[in-house]
Amino acid sequence: MDRVASQIEAQADAAAGAGRLADARGLLERAVRETPRRVETWLKLSAMCRATGDLDSALTAVSRALALDPLDLSALLMRAMLLEKTGDEAGAGEAYGHALAQRPEGEPPPGLAPMLAHAEQRYRRFQQEILARLKGGTAAAAGATGEEQARIDRFCTNVARITRPYGQEPSHFAYPGLPPIEFHDRAHFPWLAEIEAAAETIRGEFDALIESEAAELVPYIQYPDDVPLRQWESLNRSRSWTAVHLLQNGNRIERNARHCPATMALLARLPQPDVPGASPNAMFSLLAPRTRIPAHTGVANTRLVCHLPLIVPPGCGFRVGAETRPWEPGRAFVFDDTIEHEAWNDSGELRVVFIFDVWAWALSDAERRAVAAIMPRSAAPAAAAL
Repeated sequence: MDRVASQIEAQADAAAGAGRLADARGLLERAVRETPRRVETWLKLSAMCRATGDLDSALTAVSRALALDPLDLSALLMRAMLLEKTGDEAGAGEAYGHALAQRPEGEPPPGLAPMLAHAEQRYRRFQQEILARLKGGTAAAAGATGEEQARIDRFCTNVARITRPYGQEPSHFAYPGLPPIEFHDRAHFPWLAEIEAAAETIRGEFDALIESEAAELVPYIQYPDDVPLRQWESLNRSRSWTAVHLLQNGNRIERNARHCPATMALLARLPQPDVPGASPNAMFSLLAPRTRIPAHTGVANTRLVCHLPLIVPPGCGFRVGAETRPWEPGRAFVFDDTIEHEAWNDSGELRVVFIFDVWAWALSDAERRAVAAIMPRSAAPAAAAL
């Protein structure tokens, strides 16, 4: 900024501080003519125009600032608040969304915290207004199945930007054409009822196994230090997230499995993948108090994962993609672990879930045979299939 423009802006600041708003505005109009590419001066001019009741000129000035720096958080917030003040509710809601997209991680910049809090509240209201309008069109889907209605509802929340689409991100094995569904409809897994009916038996065998002191509890995550998997840095070889394996990478873990005959018999009737060196897998997953499993994705989208919660204290949760669910003891669900997911136990007690893998229902028998033959020939280590 040159010396003349700097002097003019300093005079404008002094006038504004003395309450001479019209004088400050006039000085800032001179300043932007001297330095038309200075974002801060346009924002000051916008503030003075607003202070003198000229909202149209205030919007024009903030638009000039955004033309110079379209991602400036202060300018984006100012534009949204001006649109709100003019009564343009839809435009303001959209503008608040644009501003929040530029919010930095961590603590907000000094002075912007109240504006950001207002932006969040206003944008949530805008999203809900859109969602209510979209829901008015769902009557056209009368007669939809439960699975179809779930997709329709998710379409609405995606359009309203309450949720966003999540894709499959398998770390090793990506089979084309499989549906990226976070939690799969129960209709695809008629055996879930049998699993749930056996929940008390499975819990009893787990308790007996632990009490026998024969159970081999191993860290759920075990990678060499030189493997670049930073998402697991805090939990690698940690006793905070452990597993008691019954089946691991296709192998029966006899010292554990022999204590769980009913559970093993039930698993034998399920459509688990049979991939040499990789699956089937089945385990009791133990998450220690006040432990969080970071967001991550699994190895192969050719299999899905089933959770049967056994011990769930308050304060536990599980997110896959955009959907968060509580674990309910005895209530099983199937999800795609190649979609980003995370879990937490914020309680002071242990959480235990019985976990096993099953074939992706969308794979034909021929495709399953092909997958079982192809995967062992890859360079992926067997440990990656946990």
